[in-house]
Amino acid sequence: MLFRETELAGAFILEPERFIDERGFFARSWSQSESAQRGLESRIVECNRSFNVRKGTVRGMHYQVTPFSQVKIVSCSRGVIYDVIIDLRPGSDTFRRWVSVELSPENGLMLYVPAGLAHGFQTLRDDTEVAYQMFAAYAPEYARGVRWNDPAFGVSWPLTDEVIINERDRDYPDFQI
Repeated sequence: MLFRETELAGAFILEPERFIDERGFFARSWSQSESAQRGLESRIVECNRSFNVRKGTVRGMHYQVTPFSQVKIVSCSRGVIYDVIIDLRPGSDTFRRWVSVELSPENGLMLYVPAGLAHGFQTLRDDTEVAYQMFAAYAPEYARGVRWNDPAFGVSWPLTDEVIINERDRDYPDFQI
């Protein structure tokens, strides 16, 4: 598996190595030992999926605060997503900066999101399914979010005229330190 660090420290684009033959391919999507060798969190405690009916659906930007900060790995098992992370770590050199990557079954990429980053995505096709491997359980009282289009971050979303978003995600307040 290839680990490509993004400009946000501790966030990686993961590219499983594909072993191809006449049947198709095999790829390891996670290795506890490879991750531990890089000093990354490696204990998955929850696996979640979301299904998104329409292109343009936005979910996010979500995170959890300590002591239930979440590390996660995100992949797209059907369709295509524009996946975004925002650095919310006040002492970080990249505080308030964001990174995006397109995830799909075709490219096989995954995103490793460390604690302290907000995560969200926009679907680029109808009938898109996203998988999340979580390294801490969901704790509603510690769940937080920032608005997907908050000018404090200036995220460039690909489908601004076709946004489908729920009330909670739409109504997050402006970001403040």
